[in-house]
Amino acid sequence: QVQLVESGGGSVQTGGSLRLSCATSGYTYRSYQMGWFRQAPGKEREAVAGIYILGDIAFYADSVKGRFTISRDNAKNTLYLQMNSLKPEDTAIYYCASAERAGPWASAGAYNSWGQGTQVTVSS
Repeated sequence: QVQLVESGGGSVQTGGSLRLSCATSGYTYRSYQMGWFRQAPGKEREAVAGIYILGDIAFYADSVKGRFTISRDNAKNTLYLQMNSLKPEDTAIYYCASAERAGPWASAGAYNSWGQGTQVTVSS
């Protein structure tokens, strides 16, 4: 299985930026796709962005399109989420996830490894 550890969360004001990192270890070669999800208090976990390892094809939720960028550094086995123009509604715990086989990028059930999460707070 793949181990995932997120970092980079914090508190920023509206319009600010953060870059989340997800360090991967273990059977990283088994990762077919990876994703970022978030969960706000009292809400369900929702997909933010996903990327297919082969071809670096990226997908984004409509709510973050144009503001967030998912990327991967294969040499460092690290997944990133660059978040710009942050809004208070982006406040949530952000999780990275890894899948060993292809599946709907926005479906949490498609992923079999999860990190512990990192808190992002955006104040107005």
